[in-house]
Amino acid sequence: MDTTTLKDVTNYNYGLEKIFEKAEDFLPINGTDYIELYVGNAKQAAHFYKTAFGFQSLAYAGLETGLRDRVSYVLVQDKIRLVLTTPLNSNNPISDHIKKHGDGIKVIALWVDDAVKAYEETTKRGAKSYFEPVVESDEYGDIIRAGIHTYGETVHIFVERKNYNGVFMPGFVKWESEYNPGWTGLKYVDHMVGNVELGGMNKWADFYARVMGFANLITFDDKDISTQYTALMSKVMTNGNGRIKFPINEPAHGLKKSQVEEYLDFYEGPGCQHIAVATDDIVFTVSEMRKRGVEFLHVPGTYYDTVADRVGEIAEDLNILKSLGIMVDRDEEGYLLQIFTKPVEDRPTLFFEIIQRKGARSFGKGNFQALFESIEAEQARRGTL
Repeated sequence: MDTTTLKDVTNYNYGLEKIFEKAEDFLPINGTDYIELYVGNAKQAAHFYKTAFGFQSLAYAGLETGLRDRVSYVLVQDKIRLVLTTPLNSNNPISDHIKKHGDGIKVIALWVDDAVKAYEETTKRGAKSYFEPVVESDEYGDIIRAGIHTYGETVHIFVERKNYNGVFMPGFVKWESEYNPGWTGLKYVDHMVGNVELGGMNKWADFYARVMGFANLITFDDKDISTQYTALMSKVMTNGNGRIKFPINEPAHGLKKSQVEEYLDFYEGPGCQHIAVATDDIVFTVSEMRKRGVEFLHVPGTYYDTVADRVGEIAEDLNILKSLGIMVDRDEEGYLLQIFTKPVEDRPTLFFEIIQRKGARSFGKGNFQALFESIEAEQARRGTL
């Protein structure tokens, strides 16, 4: 039964305001600009994300545009842009990345008003440079980009595009395709989760606080995120306007191998574990994705026996949510609905979360037990638990 009071909501909002106040404003970020994955076959990966997730063709760069060492396909759905990049020969650092990690996220690009200032502010605070600011130009204007390293081989690229009107950025042309399955209702990137080694969570949480001015939104310890067999710890870091949220996970000691340890083993190091994408109608989104072959984690039917008591009244039909495996949780400001795909790679590494927020700003703490038991069931089937 929902016992949230006006006082609870007021206190919660006040707490969030204090958290966002702690986030320094020397690095204003407008949102996620794009996410670049290094993949073994970009053409085939693009077909998968179009078919299964409803992304649309946007831009292309490759041999036909003058690139000799790689090819990139850019996909879009509302505010989400995915860049899928494949090397064209083995003598390429991208090939080394794929050999070690498999298909995975290399770049989390951040949209800023001033890429030079973003680079200068972060590097003077200790960020390792990925590349210095560069101006890229074509007939549609200029884009300025600069990059820094973060956990593992993941990088952030600051993108300034206020003087650019092209389809994506210089070097890319519009990607014309007759095959564009309908969208699935995905709107924007809600958060992106990084998995780091044991002892690395505080280091990288400090990095985002010290180097990028982020604040710690919430911390989960091994009592919050644990089952009979496994556990992990997490700190959620957020920027000043709350548009960028990066949970940082590390494994905790348990009787068996946790999902974070499995990820680190198969990705062969720290990296981005999952992308949470928002929708305004999760029932529609998940129904569409299931029809297109996306596989989701199985949630035990018994999970739904106590949902009504735990989260109170919701607008959605609980029987429909149960049939689709969508979980529900409530915080002091509202509720959320969420579901997790199985890994979208052959290695048990990258997966997606689909989330719909109905006021809630939290991350589904009430669902952790059922979620982690579902993940453990998958690990057991893979023989990696």
